Amino acid sequence: MTAPSAELAKGDPLRGIALKVASVCCFVVMATMLKATHTVPSGQMVFFRSFFAMLPVLAFLAWKGNLGLAFHTSRPLGHILRGLIGVSAMSLGFFALTRLPLPETTAIGYAAPLIIVILSAVLLHERVHVFRWTTVLVGLAGVLVILWPRLTVFSGEGIGNAEAVGALASFAGAIFSAFAMLQVRTLVQTERTEAIVTYFFISASVISLFTIPFGWVWPTPEQAALLVGAGFFGGIGQLLLTSCYRYADMSVIAPFEYVSLLLTLVIGYIIFADVPTIAMIIGALIIVASGIAVILRERYLGLDRSKSREANTP
Repeated sequence: MTAPSAELAKGDPLRGIALKVASVCCFVVMATMLKATHTVPSGQMVFFRSFFAMLPVLAFLAWKGNLGLAFHTSRPLGHILRGLIGVSAMSLGFFALTRLPLPETTAIGYAAPLIIVILSAVLLHERVHVFRWTTVLVGLAGVLVILWPRLTVFSGEGIGNAEAVGALASFAGAIFSAFAMLQVRTLVQTERTEAIVTYFFISASVISLFTIPFGWVWPTPEQAALLVGAGFFGGIGQLLLTSCYRYADMSVIAPFEYVSLLLTLVIGYIIFADVPTIAMIIGALIIVASGIAVILRERYLGLDRSKSREANTP
């Protein structure tokens, strides 16, 4: 779970893609299991997802002989902040799962990378060119296409209905996810991947316990099995996701994240009888198209920079 080297990153792209798709499948299974628990509060979902995800990760690190690296840190407060933001993102996302169809929450979650571009420009003062701003605005327009039918402000229902609240929670979760990714970007400057992953699961498990007074429930045996299974699949998905970048460049692997939309469409229809709306499909396609455009643009610029360096090498 260490950072990939340049040599490994170009070694076996098909293997990297396969690992990425496998990780996506694990995360979709995790979300499906959590949604199937029905009455379990989102804070309780966060605990099970974090605590039981930690077990396969620590077992893998022990098997690799890297368990000691998982607990070495010089920035404990940074990990706690990452945990607070991550728990907020997961809680909102899991709450949305209980209110919206599975594909819809997945599609809205794709807004997180777009929001990162905005936060990077505003908070980190990174230079963002016109092309990226355009794709971000187009992608956010796709999010609005999905959200608008749920936010029935011009009908007699108002925005207090369950689906409208779920849609807002899903988008808020995407915003918190973007902040969490920015925090990870600061942590990776001094912290190893093993420590970032381990301390996130530890901090999220502890922080989520503070939601007990807000109404945890005693799960049925079926719910308990689903919650524990969701945690394990989340941990395995994390391991696969970390491993995939060892074998291929991020720009090659990243587009396969959108496989999750196809999977959730099928699973949502078969298991939960969720029929996607036209607005959801159109909005999702807009978001996916804008995301892939950014990925391809970054890949092109990366190749162009590489050629320039080679041309200037004596």
